[in-house]
Amino acid sequence: MAEQFVGSGWSFPLRISPTGGIALVAGEREVEESIRLVLATAPGERPMRPEFGCAIHDLVFAPINEQTAGRLRHEVYTSLDRWEPRIEVHDVRVTPGAGSGVLYIDVRYAIRGTNNPRSLVFPFYVIPSHDEPDTPGPAFESEH
Repeated sequence: MAEQFVGSGWSFPLRISPTGGIALVAGEREVEESIRLVLATAPGERPMRPEFGCAIHDLVFAPINEQTAGRLRHEVYTSLDRWEPRIEVHDVRVTPGAGSGVLYIDVRYAIRGTNNPRSLVFPFYVIPSHDEPDTPGPAFESEH
């Protein structure tokens, strides 16, 4: 029953199948690609659906700190709650990468109707300010 709820759709990014048609994905892979699509799309990017996407792109020039991590978490929760009804988000964690300029967004979720916990890590790149020294990000981890 849960598999019917998840369904299938075009692969993202769009690919050609071995038979020459548009490649399709189904099940958990389709949900994962859908989550990535929501997070990678900035609101206003799609002319026929201007509200679609996640507002994390507004934080590209934000400093890497607890406040930015909290805003990222909020935007991810909000957008996935609105645009991906097939999942239940359990947790979003934001951690700085080894080099400056990257934050890893770890989305922990389950597909509705299953007890199968899943995790997806989405890298988010920020552009550091010229005023800030070029040092690795602060040691923090944002949870809940």
